[in-house]
Amino acid sequence: MEKFYVTTPIYYVNDIPHIGHVYTTVAADILARFNRMLGKKVFFLTGTDEHGQKVQEAAQKRGLTPKEHADSMVVNFQKLWKRMNISNDAFIRTTDEEHKKVVQELLQKLYDKGEIVKRPYQGWYCTPDERFWTEKELIDGKCPECGRPVEQIEEDNYFFVMSKYADRLIEHIEKNPQYILPETRRNEVLGFLKSKPLGDLCISRPKRRLSWGIELPFDRDYVTYVWFDALINYYSATLYLGPERDRITWWPAEHHIVGKDILTTHAVYWSTMLMALDMPLPKNIFAHGWWTVEGRKMSKSLGNVVNPDEVIDKYGVDAFRFFLFREVTFGLDGDFSEGALIQRINTELANDLGNLLQRCLSMLNKYFDSIVPEPKTKEETIATQAEESLSALKEALGVLAFHRALDIIWDLIDRLNKYIDENQPWHLAKDPSQRDKLSTVLYTCLEGLRFVGMYLYPFMPETGVKIFHALGYEDFTVDPERDFTWGRLPSGRKLPKTGPLFPRIETKKEEKKVEKVETEKKEPLISIDDFARVQLKVGRVLEADRVKNSNKLLRLIVDTGDKHRQIVAGIGKVYEPESLVGKQVVVVTNLKPAKLMGVLSEGMLLAAGDETDLSIVTLEKEVPPGTRVK
Repeated sequence: MEKFYVTTPIYYVNDIPHIGHVYTTVAADILARFNRMLGKKVFFLTGTDEHGQKVQEAAQKRGLTPKEHADSMVVNFQKLWKRMNISNDAFIRTTDEEHKKVVQELLQKLYDKGEIVKRPYQGWYCTPDERFWTEKELIDGKCPECGRPVEQIEEDNYFFVMSKYADRLIEHIEKNPQYILPETRRNEVLGFLKSKPLGDLCISRPKRRLSWGIELPFDRDYVTYVWFDALINYYSATLYLGPERDRITWWPAEHHIVGKDILTTHAVYWSTMLMALDMPLPKNIFAHGWWTVEGRKMSKSLGNVVNPDEVIDKYGVDAFRFFLFREVTFGLDGDFSEGALIQRINTELANDLGNLLQRCLSMLNKYFDSIVPEPKTKEETIATQAEESLSALKEALGVLAFHRALDIIWDLIDRLNKYIDENQPWHLAKDPSQRDKLSTVLYTCLEGLRFVGMYLYPFMPETGVKIFHALGYEDFTVDPERDFTWGRLPSGRKLPKTGPLFPRIETKKEEKKVEKVETEKKEPLISIDDFARVQLKVGRVLEADRVKNSNKLLRLIVDTGDKHRQIVAGIGKVYEPESLVGKQVVVVTNLKPAKLMGVLSEGMLLAAGDETDLSIVTLEKEVPPGTRVK
């Protein structure tokens, strides 16, 4: 039987779980549930990273041992995953004795092979990031990653000779296009590896400075670097937590799902570690984007951190899961707002899906006393779409294109709604000669909903179960050999009464008073301070394609130095998408994000002219992305 192994990062135990943790973990859960439904043996791993200086210091402040502190914090993740209906097969903690044993075995193996060497080291150390930096890497004398102060440290340490694997890693990435996704992240890693020589990795900390870690087996005065310890969890878990591990060799993983901030750690550190150990590499590392809140970065000081428990309490877990993967393409940055969530619930969950189920059940009750009729003919078009959606879903989820998978499911939902409108069962019911046609129409809708329930289940488990219950099934079970074939819903079954799947959320429209004011005919003048509020930056176009159903709008991915922005620009009548890739453009970067035809735009391109005769603003010579335009 085919196996499928998917992982999230192990989350830092000091953290309070937030929307970013939820996003990664639900993504892995969708893949795990989908592949179980296909009949594969699945291992879905998540867990917590519990060593390092920050854990040690937090424990000291609380008057606890580091392990006691970790024990008290880990429940925050375990409770939330239960609420989010996360179906992980195991939860690893780096304080597990079995994990520590594997880490020490691999450290010893690398040391014996000469892959770990001891050297004197002098550098700048950032305690919050637990990482050394060179003088050149500092920004204004501070950590380039978090912006906090660093301290100069000189000491002997052990180094993993990572540099010797740079060329081999570049070759592997170039020969395996799916190894790092999305493509923009793959290009980032290749750029990192080719722009400067790859250094060696310091993998130890002296116990006199940090005692809370896994002791080096070849030098008891040192513990291992927290990242070196943490990355090995993906392998160690297969040896003592993997289901049926006596029969199934779980390594390598099919997917490591991570946030883009830890891509280098996984794509470079972990990959070269595995090469040095002569172990197979994972099949894919996927780095997704970050979430903002109504266009602003989440922060405690702004008070806009999204609390997953509050969202669940207010809107339900399935609506939350759906929104995260319907709202934004996986891999890009996303923007969370309650207004957008409510709109998705009302339009797609309540109207499209919920009304479809209620219409079908109501008509079944009215015309057939809630008993599933026997179809007299097979509606080939809808049956084919329902069955063939499975292969389309496999293809989409194979590359973690969750938004495309939901498009496929919603195409089926839309087709069923249209089918009802085309056939008008309420008119058929008035004509006794159309009884057979009415039976076929209602059976087709109900059987179509069975497919919808199966396909939605990985994304929205509770909803999939509710649809199955509404169709008379006691449990949600899928036989992959039989149930993806049209016609499996039994006729003659009486269906139970059921409530609405997703009640509409009523919102009060604020009345706006419009005051007529006289405006001067001449153009108003602005001050230099007004102009300075507009942030103009140089960007480079990385990707470009057309917005669906629009001949005017193009969707661009633009590197503006600080991030990769998705920008929707009305230049499609003049420019072909492929002609823009690689061009340098000028972007307004501090506009409030807006949606154009359902696609989030995080800035504006500068151009001159109108939509039929315009020219984008470019530069006379190349400058780095992110350079301010003054």
